[in-house]
Amino acid sequence: MYVLHKGIVHPWFCDVMGHMNVRHYVSMFDDASFQLLAEATGWFPSAKDWQGKGWADVRHEIDYQGELYAGALVEIEGGITKIGNSSFTASFVMKNKMTGEKAATMTAKVVFFDLEARCSMSLTHDIREKMAARQIPGVSNE
Repeated sequence: MYVLHKGIVHPWFCDVMGHMNVRHYVSMFDDASFQLLAEATGWFPSAKDWQGKGWADVRHEIDYQGELYAGALVEIEGGITKIGNSSFTASFVMKNKMTGEKAATMTAKVVFFDLEARCSMSLTHDIREKMAARQIPGVSNE
């Protein structure tokens, strides 16, 4: 697993029950996802090589396992678990950095996307090679 995000739970992230609201879990996982995309594929939205190409999240499965309160330091680790024809699956673990307690996990399926045609496209050989370097050890491709 690779460290993809570090953050803090601000008081305004908390709901009426005093713990971090779901919307902010998703936001932190989204930030980690963008880091993984850049590191695992070289994707940079304004780069000429990537014009008209992007990524679309098509599935998220989140399990909430521990509560986070204002002031908690958060760290998210993750990596690619499967590489398909036009998509990949990634897994993320969010922890309270100070206690080591697992707060949530997310599995996401992400599709390589033609932004003009509005449809999936096959992963290139170059992208596959870069992704393989960020694949979590011991997990095989689809």
